[in-house]
Amino acid sequence: MENLSVLKKLLSTPQYIVITSHRNPDGDAIGSSLALYHYLIQHGHTVRVAFPSDYPGIFAWMPHSEKILIHDIEPEAVEEALDKSDLIFCLDYNGLDRIDKMGEYIGKLNTKKAMIDHHLFPDDFVDFMLSDTTASSTCELVYDFIKLMDAEDEINQTIGECMYTGIVTDTGSFKYATSAKLFKIVGSLLEKGVDDKKLQNLIHNCLEIKNLQLLGHCLHNRLEIWDEYKVGIITLTKKDYEKFDIQRGDTEGIVNYLLMLKDVHVAAFITEQPTIVKISLRSKGDISVQEMAKQHFRGGGHKNAAGGASYASLPATIKKFKKLIPQYKEKILDYNPANP
Repeated sequence: MENLSVLKKLLSTPQYIVITSHRNPDGDAIGSSLALYHYLIQHGHTVRVAFPSDYPGIFAWMPHSEKILIHDIEPEAVEEALDKSDLIFCLDYNGLDRIDKMGEYIGKLNTKKAMIDHHLFPDDFVDFMLSDTTASSTCELVYDFIKLMDAEDEINQTIGECMYTGIVTDTGSFKYATSAKLFKIVGSLLEKGVDDKKLQNLIHNCLEIKNLQLLGHCLHNRLEIWDEYKVGIITLTKKDYEKFDIQRGDTEGIVNYLLMLKDVHVAAFITEQPTIVKISLRSKGDISVQEMAKQHFRGGGHKNAAGGASYASLPATIKKFKKLIPQYKEKILDYNPANP
């Protein structure tokens, strides 16, 4: 970690700390934020967690999640906390544009900032950086951070449950971005009392009827397979959002179903939002959807999982995506499942 000794000295005395993460926080965003929150609280710091937008209700069971400040709901409270802060942690995002208006506010502050993140191409706006694009998740890096603080023994069951949540969600229940190191970390969390069966149940077995109905609708009515290019596309319109009363988090993971098909190498989930069209991209092997998202949809992410947005209409965005695919045809068709 850059400037580790300076950060250690700063954290050796009580500080007012704000932990931030990205818009539309997922399991890794909330898990890493709360894991770091509980660790810092143990050391006598005053800590607030702030997100640009609300998190999915499926994570409401996480300890102290109810204390998270949401800028969309209470901007004054978030900005007051940022004004008081001695240190701002930036978790699971690599640029202030990922946190919208909150980022604009943070960018004006002279407060010390520390990034813990695993996305490609981190922006240079922090004083301390722990960045590793090979890590499975930011939760894995929070574990590394605590270890760098010589405090690995202080990781308790509560911190471990938060870490495990981010790891299991960002790896698709250990299907992606795994490593020997990751499994050693997970093993150590289980030794500290983390109940993996309980957490898997809380994370995955919590759907409402409408969620399965929505999934069925996507797979039966909104699925298009482009055989020539090994591409799968699912789209949702504003009317779909109304019909199924889609709320934050309800569409999480739908794009991954496309990759279950042996003849789909790239998957796109394109949804019509009130003011923009969002696109989530997934891929297999050496096919970089991060490059596609960054260059054409104002987005970014990881090599095999990325996202972006378009201010064009839904049909125009779909047309744009399809027009881009031939540029990547050779790499898409070269994918060999025997050499992922």
